[in-house]
Amino acid sequence: MLIGLMGLSTPLAAQQATGGALLTFGLAYTVGSGWQIQGFDAGYGRALRSGPIAAVTLGARLGEFNDQRAIIGGTQGFVFGTTLAARTRALTVGEFGSDSAPSRMGIDLTAEATGYVGAHSPLGIGSPWGAVSLLPGFRVGNFSVVFGPTAFFGTATLVRPFLGVRFDVPLARRERHP
Repeated sequence: MLIGLMGLSTPLAAQQATGGALLTFGLAYTVGSGWQIQGFDAGYGRALRSGPIAAVTLGARLGEFNDQRAIIGGTQGFVFGTTLAARTRALTVGEFGSDSAPSRMGIDLTAEATGYVGAHSPLGIGSPWGAVSLLPGFRVGNFSVVFGPTAFFGTATLVRPFLGVRFDVPLARRERHP
């Protein structure tokens, strides 16, 4: 009887997230003293069904340079970036909510490569420049917070902490009818 109950409590394939297209929105910050980049992310991605990679996204980042030392008028220049990111499957650390549709909490890892162009950059690395980030994250459902190092490569190299807040929206798929 217990074996039968275990089989009935296992989610069916139709109840699992099976992949498909997704939109991702978020905020991106390089944190630290002095000049920081603050921006908005938007992207399109594909959830993958197998392997260690859960999703691959191509996005755009639009932001500004902000001087954290200034009380008023600390904004100088704008930045635009194109980002290619790959996120691993989340390692579940807990569940909450109803038994029929629980919300999962997990830890994942995101690797990003970004190409930037900027106007009036105070960072001293020129324009254009690139960045590579390795971002451990905490995920609850489709919401995640990532924090980790990002290395900027241009005429000079800088390493800054990166903080991102992201929300993934799965796109509905219409089934084909014969």
